[in-house]
Amino acid sequence: MQGEGRAGWRLETVLRHLRPGRPAALPTSARVGAATNPGGFHYTLDNDLLTPEQRHFYEENGYLLIKNLVSDEDIERFRNEFIKICKKEIQVPGLIAMRDVTIAKSEFVPDEKAITKIQDFQEDEELFRYCTLPQILKYVECFTGPNIMAMHTMLINKPPDPGKMSSRHPMHQDLHYFPFRPANLIVAAWTAMERIDRSNGCLVVLPGTHKGSLKQHDYPEWEGGVNKMYHGVRDYDANQPGVHLEMKKGDTVFFHPLLIHGSGANRTQGFRKAISCHFASADCHYIDVKGTSQENIEREVLEIAQKKYSVTIPITLKDTWMIRGRLVKGERINL
Repeated sequence: MQGEGRAGWRLETVLRHLRPGRPAALPTSARVGAATNPGGFHYTLDNDLLTPEQRHFYEENGYLLIKNLVSDEDIERFRNEFIKICKKEIQVPGLIAMRDVTIAKSEFVPDEKAITKIQDFQEDEELFRYCTLPQILKYVECFTGPNIMAMHTMLINKPPDPGKMSSRHPMHQDLHYFPFRPANLIVAAWTAMERIDRSNGCLVVLPGTHKGSLKQHDYPEWEGGVNKMYHGVRDYDANQPGVHLEMKKGDTVFFHPLLIHGSGANRTQGFRKAISCHFASADCHYIDVKGTSQENIEREVLEIAQKKYSVTIPITLKDTWMIRGRLVKGERINL
């Protein structure tokens, strides 16, 4: 048994193992409340790392940029591993490789230029090392506490835009994709693998939007097409000024899953790379998304899982996340 057949068998085996001993999902809506810490902070935990100024900045804005956090050596190792994956020199179980919507199947060749993003690289030892870097985890703990799960991994290879603006990423909230809560114990780490600015499609954030609720997401009606699963916020204040996060190689931004963000088109001739992981406290719990605004992403994820892995047992959005999560520090509790 090999390839996707093996991955499907593993998915079913893992689910049968995980389901009996896991707590039942707590029924809830997609709305998220904030829990106040003793010091009056909602979104950061007491720690000896963040300065008061940094804590207040994250509280008000929902993101925090740390300069020069990941070394050039590590980034080059991640880049080389990505190239090997693109060339199919190595096979990674469960990994999803994505192409830009404008790349026709007939044009597809196993090359770095054809892959615009890889997701779920938790089974790749070299890339997953990013999620265990001590300098990353020490900041993550300021938001999640000491029991830390790596839940969602990505390496983004934003291509030069073909003229249809398809390299954009619509404004969205990451929590739309996650069936676990509370939101305040989830944080993304996003590291630039080269200089990133407005010319090659840097991140754009709407400061303070993490204080709101989870909004309805759908595919935007873009003339040039939209990449698979690139959902966008249906209703937000488009007049609110965004902040363009220009970053140098190794800079890392940490941000809240309710922060509305996206990225512009890559108007250069080069590929823009970044590596990221969404972390969550192991104390978080799964929820049932039925009856909430997240039902549409659950349907889409399950359709992909059924098609890719030929799964024969009923699965939920929760199940697809249970098999991806990896403990990176402390004790695995709920997730």
